[in-house]
Amino acid sequence: MTPSPDAAKRSSEDAAPRQRPSLLLILPIVVFAGLAILFAFRLGAGDPSRLPSALIGRPVPAFDLPPLAGLAAPGGGPIPGVAQRDLTGRPKGEVTIVNVWASWCAPCRLEHPLLDRLAAQPGTRLIGFNYKDKPDAALRFLQTLGNPFAAVGTDANGRTAIEWGVYGVPETFIVAADGTIRHKHVGPLTEESLPDFLAKVKQAAAR
Repeated sequence: MTPSPDAAKRSSEDAAPRQRPSLLLILPIVVFAGLAILFAFRLGAGDPSRLPSALIGRPVPAFDLPPLAGLAAPGGGPIPGVAQRDLTGRPKGEVTIVNVWASWCAPCRLEHPLLDRLAAQPGTRLIGFNYKDKPDAALRFLQTLGNPFAAVGTDANGRTAIEWGVYGVPETFIVAADGTIRHKHVGPLTEESLPDFLAKVKQAAAR
């Protein structure tokens, strides 16, 4: 039997309120899912090691860092600090690798074995910037894990790191013989990132 027009109208009016709550419930879920997908995409696309640096292709900034007190070479002599003059006018083909680290930095501890391998590369020199650290803690760190650095400058207030555009520790820079910054790696070096980093060291040596 076909319902009367009045009955059909009442039926549609009764159905409308039942539809609104379902839409109100679904809409937040859809919005949340969309935001979650967008966030996941941006997170996956982000690679901290690829953060840009305004210093690439420019001379190293002016700086002069004192040595880490108590740090000695195997022969017994003190390990020197480092300044801008130590990174410029180097022999042709020599590359200086600058690693910014701290004893309180867990990723620094994880990447430390790779620094030994960098220091062993022919034609390279590895130096360290000890960032906002306590000297005793920094000294214990290197005495425990080993010291791969030819020089260590103490950046107690972080001013030099600011001049170098450091986002956080660890970070590692490749400096050509003429004192030009050629590459910046943000975050810890890993077994996966090391081959590409070494390729960039060779590129810097060829300039």
